[in-house]
Amino acid sequence: MAKSKSTKSAASGSKKAAKPRFNQKFLDEMRRKLLKERAKYLHSAEEYQAEAESLLATREPGDVQFDEEGGEGTTVAVERERDLALSSQARHTVSQIDAALERIENGTYGYCITSGAPIPIARLRAIPWAAERVEVKAGGLGRR
Repeated sequence: MAKSKSTKSAASGSKKAAKPRFNQKFLDEMRRKLLKERAKYLHSAEEYQAEAESLLATREPGDVQFDEEGGEGTTVAVERERDLALSSQARHTVSQIDAALERIENGTYGYCITSGAPIPIARLRAIPWAAERVEVKAGGLGRR
């Protein structure tokens, strides 16, 4: 009889693992959100990159002074570095969105990539490309 119980629980466990976590309607909603956000972040990345390049284009070579007296040059350099950093951050978010879209396709969407535990639906609705549970991301678990 003990064998029957363990066989039954093993069978129910395998059924539970095989069942998808989300219905198709939710996955379609998340896919739409991800594609919309991807377009927004990609556009931002391109605009910041163009702004950084235009800061260089408006200057003559040697026109920017990078010393203690070069207030204008320093401002331009800081603005350019800020634009490049924002462009990089936006592109990084695009790559996270692409990874989330891939997880939807391969059936692993909604599970923490570090712990394997389910990511709460509220977190996915707020940040559809979330790849980790808050506890893992905030605590840095698995990064030591």
